[in-house]
Amino acid sequence: MALTIGIAGLPNVGKSTLFNALTRASVLAANYPFATIEPNIGIVPLPDPRLGRLAEVFRSERLVPATVSFVDIAGIVKGASEGEGLGNQFLANIREADAICQVTRAFADPDVVHVEGKVDPKDDIETISTELVLADLQTLEKALPRLEKEVRGKKTAPEVLETAKGAVALLEQGTLLSAGAAAAGLDPEILATFQLMTTKPFIYVFNTDDDGLADEALQAELRELVAPAEAIFLDAKFESELVELEPDEAAEMLAETGQDEAGLDKLARVGFQTLGLQTYLTAGPKEARAWTIHQGWTAPQAAGVIHTDFERGFIKAEVVSFDALIELGSMAEAKAHGKVRIEGKDYIMQDGDVVEFRFNV
Repeated sequence: MALTIGIAGLPNVGKSTLFNALTRASVLAANYPFATIEPNIGIVPLPDPRLGRLAEVFRSERLVPATVSFVDIAGIVKGASEGEGLGNQFLANIREADAICQVTRAFADPDVVHVEGKVDPKDDIETISTELVLADLQTLEKALPRLEKEVRGKKTAPEVLETAKGAVALLEQGTLLSAGAAAAGLDPEILATFQLMTTKPFIYVFNTDDDGLADEALQAELRELVAPAEAIFLDAKFESELVELEPDEAAEMLAETGQDEAGLDKLARVGFQTLGLQTYLTAGPKEARAWTIHQGWTAPQAAGVIHTDFERGFIKAEVVSFDALIELGSMAEAKAHGKVRIEGKDYIMQDGDVVEFRFNV
């Protein structure tokens, strides 16, 4: 299972610089609008220190972390839904993403042009939100006549039409569906069929500088602006320098700036949390591996991520928590201390479970 986050924002806010840092790629990050025209896609390993510890216990030859897919999407400008800038070129790329990471500029630099002529995070966020809302309204307004006809012909359930109308009402108020659909009682499964962009979870990244990273009052103000969504503050240029260093050097550089975690690691972690994802672990002599699943999944569903045969033929799962395994030092000791459990089909997986599945082919 791959997590896909679309990196969106106005031109020249640091999207491509952030993407370069995430993927160590050489994507064009030029100082002019629309430097990114085709979406750039990068598969990024999620940092997980548990894998190294697990590999020590099992003498694993290699580590296989969970991954997240980042898509660097062309800059969106005011009027994009009406064809301004690159128009609706960005729409398909955002629709394919599981979440939207909106990068907003929060630094002043006379050498970096702002497409609107001034740095104003609130205005920038409203511009992106408005364009996504307008694009979703266009999608629904085109669909309504067809849905009304299908409901009359009893080819579509009335609930589908009512959900579409309810979504239109929210969007006309300027409300993102991710923020207002639940309170309005709109069915999330029906909403998903419309492939609307504003139903997706949002993560807000404020690209700032040293002063911004130290300004707690500014950060509190910007967090309030996007609440209840998550807000991350980072310096994309600093992050791009950080990934070029050896781990020890990077840790020292972070410490010098008063940070205990790289902004990119924070983004990956928040992305997982935003989408309700977690990992479980498997290990043996060949590899120690992290597998991505949704929170609340059962053991058979988790087994199916490895192979569909594992889910179909599931018998049981041998489970030990990562912390217990590391504390005791081996599976043999974990079993001797009663820390290894045999779980059945109804077991709800927990983050950090170390698992071996038993199944019939």
